[in-house]
Parts: sequence; C-alpha cells; structure tokens
Amino acid sequence: MSLSLPADPPRARSLTRVVPEMSAALNGTSEWFAPARSAIVWVIDGLGVSNLAARAGHARFLSEARTRRDAARTVFPSTTAAALTSLLTGALPGEHGIVGYRARVPGTDDVVNMLRGWDTDGLPLSFQRAAPLSATLGRPFFAVSRNEYARTGFTAVTLGDAEFHGVDDLDERVRVAADLAARHPGSLVYLYAADLDAVGHKRGWESDEWVAALERIDAAARTLAASVDRSTGVVVTSDHGMIDVPRHRHILLDEGGDLLDGVRLIGGEPRMLQLYAEAGQADAVLARWREAEGSRAWVFSRAELETSGLMGVVDPEVGGRIGDVIVAPRTGIAYYDDRLADKAPQKMVGQHGSLTDEERVVPLIRLGAFA
Repeated sequence: MSLSLPADPPRARSLTRVVPEMSAALNGTSEWFAPARSAIVWVIDGLGVSNLAARAGHARFLSEARTRRDAARTVFPSTTAAALTSLLTGALPGEHGIVGYRARVPGTDDVVNMLRGWDTDGLPLSFQRAAPLSATLGRPFFAVSRNEYARTGFTAVTLGDAEFHGVDDLDERVRVAADLAARHPGSLVYLYAADLDAVGHKRGWESDEWVAALERIDAAARTLAASVDRSTGVVVTSDHGMIDVPRHRHILLDEGGDLLDGVRLIGGEPRMLQLYAEAGQADAVLARWREAEGSRAWVFSRAELETSGLMGVVDPEVGGRIGDVIVAPRTGIAYYDDRLADKAPQKMVGQHGSLTDEERVVPLIRLGAFA
C-alpha cells in the first residue's frame, strides 16, 4: 500500500548530520557551515519552525537571525529520546535502537521509558547501540545542561565521556558554553534547554506561559550571540516541534473496545502509538485500526515502516523493539490507554511524536562564525 506520507521541506537538513557537519566546519570542510575555530550546538527542546514562526514577535532575535534555508527535519518518531540520540550519535533510530518514548524490550512484556528507564528500570547502557559522537569525532566535547541531567543513564548513552557542566540558570548556562568554546579551540559544545518543552507539555505552546518562556529563550539567544567570539560557530536547533491537543480531542482506549482486541502491549506515546500484538494477531490489529482510524492517522505495519525508511535501515536487533502496528495521527488528536490508573498524562496539552510538519520541522539557525 502507499502510505502517502508527508514530504519533507526540500531545503530541510537532516538532524543527524548537524553535529558531524559542525565538526567538519572546524576543519574548513563542511558542506553546510562556514569555517570556525570552535562550535556550539544549542538544542531548545520543543521549538518547531511553525511554533517559532507563529510567535515571531515574541522571539525577534531568533526570528530575525533565521533565514528560509534554516530548517532541519527531525527523526521519526519526533520525540526527545529518539531525536537527541540521533543528534548526538549521527545515527537514525533504526540503528541506535531508541525507537520511541516507550518501547518494548524484545522477548519480554516490559515496555520501558527510553528517557528514564536506564535509571528506574535497569535498562542496560548497551541498549543504545550507536557510539556517541563525543567518542568518534576526536575532538574535545563538552555538554552544558541542568545539574539534574549530569549522571542520568540517558546522558551516559548519548554523551559518553563528554565533559559535563551542570548549570541551572539559563543565562549563566549560555555564558558557560561560550566560555568553553573560547577556551578550547577545536571543541564542540552541546548546550541544552528543556524549559520550553516542559511549559508546552503542561500549558500548551499557545499559552501565555509558553510565550513567556520563549521570550526568555530569545533573550538568552541574544546573550549567547553577544558572548561568543567571532571565530565560534553556533547552531540553534531543536529535537521536535509541538502541537496542542485539548482534552476533547483525546481518543480514549477502553477495556472491551474493539481497537484493543488482539493488542498485548501499548508503547510509544499519544501521538505515535506502537501496538504490540498477541501472537498471530498483528494482521487483524492492523486491519482493525486502519479501518477505524485510517482517515485521521497514518496506520502501518512494522514491515511497512522498515520499507518506508522513516527510521533509516532497521537493524534486526532493533526490529523487535518496534510495535507490530504504528499509529501516527495526521490530525490534532492523541490516543490514551484509559485502562491505566494513572490519568496524569492525560493532562498534557502540548504533544509531539507524529509526522506532521509542525512536529518534524525544526529550526537550524546560524550565529557567530556560521551566520
């Protein structure tokens, strides 16, 4: 069948190539960026091109710095665990194996959180299968983020032996990143801000609170640009964009509902369900979901996903982590397993994970030597 998947913008670069191209720029050999002495990649979690464009008046510095060519396409699923792993390893999810927010450990009924499961569920560090770029590029590599992320398993599997600097204040964080780049010629600095994403999930990206957070980010971007020397190249990007899904747009999956027939486990997230079928039931589950939800979601099998190339070439060891059936909304809806006692996730407003441009197209803004 034809999945009729949305086309990526013709000028959008692949997020997986950003850090390798920045490293090449330090040798003067990048196809994307001008030569630089050191480089900083700043990930503003949850900032899509559509989000930024819609609130350009509240982010004047970033909006004025961005040109039409300054866009990247994030990975599928468009979620933090998969996207940051791809950014920091240069590999697609089918290779590194972080295939969603929650994914099944093959051979078990364990569906584990790919951001926190290393620390809460004993997920082995080897579950992430690609070498971090901090180990393969042969350069000094620094990470500047909040203190709480310093010793997490996710930090270990994506940043490897990068030198971590924990700084909670956002303005101080960007100054530390600029200082590290200036004092260590030939280095790469990874700068991370989760603030916008957190507010978006709680209040929605169209909320006043999100706008206020964006204004703080924009002010920090101005500070960063003023703090770096002229030989330092800066890229401002993101892991995914965001759409708001109010409660009346939730699709609740209840006990006894037809859509749960033959479904053993549910992984992924509300805008990118991964359905793990009972033995011999995968085709029936696919047909049932496609008939019921095909008008408002892309519904496809694991085999169709692998053929599509959305996750790159899927390694055989990774295939078992992916659901038998994938459900990715194309409209503003989200699916929730209403059988779960914990209803807190249903309070989330801003969401991501699917294939829409709002979720997949992110900024690739050039500052400093890259401008």
